[in-house]
Amino acid sequence: MPETTNRDPQAQGQTAEMLGLTDDQLPEFFATADASAASAQDSALRSSGVRLAGIVAAALGGTFSIVVGQVDIWAAVALLGFLLALGAEIYILLVRPEQRWYQARAGAESAKTLSWRYSVGADPFFLALSTAAADSLFRERLGQVAQQVHSSVRIPAGDGGSPTSGMKSLRAASLKSRRAVYLRDRTEVQRDWYTAKAEANRVAASRWRVFLLFSEVVAVTLASARLFGLWEIDVAGILAAVIGAGAAWLSLKQHVTLRAAYSLTAAELQKQMGMLRAANEQQWSSAVADAEEAISREHTMWLASRGEVNEVII
Repeated sequence: MPETTNRDPQAQGQTAEMLGLTDDQLPEFFATADASAASAQDSALRSSGVRLAGIVAAALGGTFSIVVGQVDIWAAVALLGFLLALGAEIYILLVRPEQRWYQARAGAESAKTLSWRYSVGADPFFLALSTAAADSLFRERLGQVAQQVHSSVRIPAGDGGSPTSGMKSLRAASLKSRRAVYLRDRTEVQRDWYTAKAEANRVAASRWRVFLLFSEVVAVTLASARLFGLWEIDVAGILAAVIGAGAAWLSLKQHVTLRAAYSLTAAELQKQMGMLRAANEQQWSSAVADAEEAISREHTMWLASRGEVNEVII
């Protein structure tokens, strides 16, 4: 859609160096959802870790026996391990931190993409809309997001769902400035984030594979030694528990899947940056929409891989 002519001349004269849009300049709802997602993620990973550690501890306690007085110390270790696993399991079932994590992250990412679309004049917040109409539409769309994730994200008090002054200043700027800021503060930042995360997940996946392979080699070696009378202690249960816990943790973290998804998204964003640089005012909205779609698609895949595809808001 063509750019409206009732823009603020002073704002249009601002350069990209004078403008910018960082996360702390987004609506308060984004900050709330982002913090909720981080907190729920920490709870989900910690509770899953405690559950797996409890299982390993129980296997360890069930293998050995040291009686002090009338108490078997290793039996106490096994009991403690089972109690830890049980407590973590109950917490996961009642609190459901993983679902809270996914919902809150979906809310935060939705708020972020809506904010950027509004700020640079992309679909559905075309620059031809009046300021009042664009602001009203933004509040409406963000309100829909808040409604869908209200069970996992606290709705901020006050006007936490309206465009911020930083968003309005960027929206009022020239195409040249909006393009420069969007490339610098959105696409380049996201591309670099995905690139770094892809590499981090590659390294983590490799380390876990080495650990699991090493554990399996140790298990085969000790089992063979026991078979031929070279080793008397039966540690098969312990090693089986360790290998099972490692495999479960690797499945939870999904390093391999995330590496592939992040690498693909980084490459797509790199491609979109060329289109954004070449877009004129008439092509700008669709070019931004394509870039945002690349980010949304990765997040949709992330949610779907965890069985939460119905929670996708974007």
